[in-house]
Amino acid sequence: MLARLHAAALFGVDAVPVSVEVDVSRGGLPGVVMVGLPDATVRESRDRVRAAIRNSGFPFPPGRVTVSLAPADIRKVGAAFDLPIALGILAASGLLPQRDGREMAVVGGLSLDGGIPPMQGVLSIAVSARRAGRTALLFPAANLAEASIVADLPLHPVASLCDAVRILSEDTPAPAPPTPAAAAVRPVGEDDLADVHGQLLGRRALEIAAAGGHHVLFSGPPGAGKTMLARRLPGLLPPLDFEEALTVTAIHSVAGLLPTGGGLISTRPFRAPHHTCSDLALVGGGSLPRPGELSLAHGGVLFLDELPEFSRRVLETLRQPLEAGVVTVARVSRSVTFPARVMLVGAMNPCPCGFHGDPHRECQCPGPVVERYQRRLSGPLRDRFDLAVDVQAVPWSEMASATPRESSATVRGRVQEARTRQLVRQGVLNSTLDGRALRSQARLSREGQSLLATAVTRMHLSVRGVSRVLRVARTIADLDGATHVGRDQVAEALQLRVRDRATVS
Repeated sequence: MLARLHAAALFGVDAVPVSVEVDVSRGGLPGVVMVGLPDATVRESRDRVRAAIRNSGFPFPPGRVTVSLAPADIRKVGAAFDLPIALGILAASGLLPQRDGREMAVVGGLSLDGGIPPMQGVLSIAVSARRAGRTALLFPAANLAEASIVADLPLHPVASLCDAVRILSEDTPAPAPPTPAAAAVRPVGEDDLADVHGQLLGRRALEIAAAGGHHVLFSGPPGAGKTMLARRLPGLLPPLDFEEALTVTAIHSVAGLLPTGGGLISTRPFRAPHHTCSDLALVGGGSLPRPGELSLAHGGVLFLDELPEFSRRVLETLRQPLEAGVVTVARVSRSVTFPARVMLVGAMNPCPCGFHGDPHRECQCPGPVVERYQRRLSGPLRDRFDLAVDVQAVPWSEMASATPRESSATVRGRVQEARTRQLVRQGVLNSTLDGRALRSQARLSREGQSLLATAVTRMHLSVRGVSRVLRVARTIADLDGATHVGRDQVAEALQLRVRDRATVS
């Protein structure tokens, strides 16, 4: 007897529909045979399914069981096929009524006692089920908040194999009410810009970066406050809109980083990988492609501390994704694209000892050592930072000052206004403007054109460098509420490219 159910397989951050066909025959040697390119985890499900069926009080058929997972050219990975296989065996054995008209998607793993634990990627599977026209989704109960994000899809959360059998035995099972998404709450008093003493240039750079979505590089001696500034950048960004939150939540769900019972992520992610991470850990990939730190930071901030300590190969893999906003992993069977639109924040010391150019501490590094250390960042990668700021140690007089400082909420209000101006004017943030759109939106006054022409000659700016100066100047003008970009905005944008000035000197 043959039974057919609908499931799904994850590939990247997307889910692909999979048909699970189960045939139970009385002839032949008893056993379970699986076809359709299953990996070791799926092949091991034969033992989990057998134990779960028996421990749930159902007899396991004594004949030969054949399980086919179609399409056969996509590798099936994970334990999410346990539940549809078990239900298919019961249906093919005559213990469960078969309803060919019920186009329900079924996913979930099984424990040996018949329980159904939480799983990864339910949000992507729910989106795929609705796109494929499925009438409902049967899935682990622990993932209800995640699946409820998808509208217009009846949900049937189950905690055990017996619950799943009960639902499929009913003529018209009632779907569970969706769980309302919890409102995002920003931590009060944590990582607030009001805690930063001094560092006026660093604070200004953070505001500009947040307003236009620009990449920023902090350089300075140890303990000057580079990491402290970087960790306050997410607090200056507005919450994610629904489409951004949906993408971010799907990425974290596929990566297994969404907490049990967690729903829609509405706060900007902040990722700070260690400098020993590999290129695959940073940008994603592997034999079965998974999202890396770059994609996990999508919509938020990727912070690379001790930037020169990262492997040169690892850093160079960032160049193309930073421009494109996506990571494309090509495999023989198919390619996977991961979203990767981030704000990159780098922090580095000026030399190995950290005190090159410090007015109060003597540098112990010979000149060639300093030069080699700074050259660990290639020119093309360094050129991708829109803002570069020298962060100096804060004197005690400023640290002991009781003068109130602007909070993150105050700066976030100005950032939101500047972003609104950009989206109304051009539909995207200034950091993504290029070519004709950049020339149209970043029109310079006569004084601004003269200053930029002088800077190109003296600072030897590349074409990419000029574009980034224009983008930053446009963002500064948006913060100022100006229609056109003037000399003052161009001058401040050039001031925030100290790396080009250092190269000339």
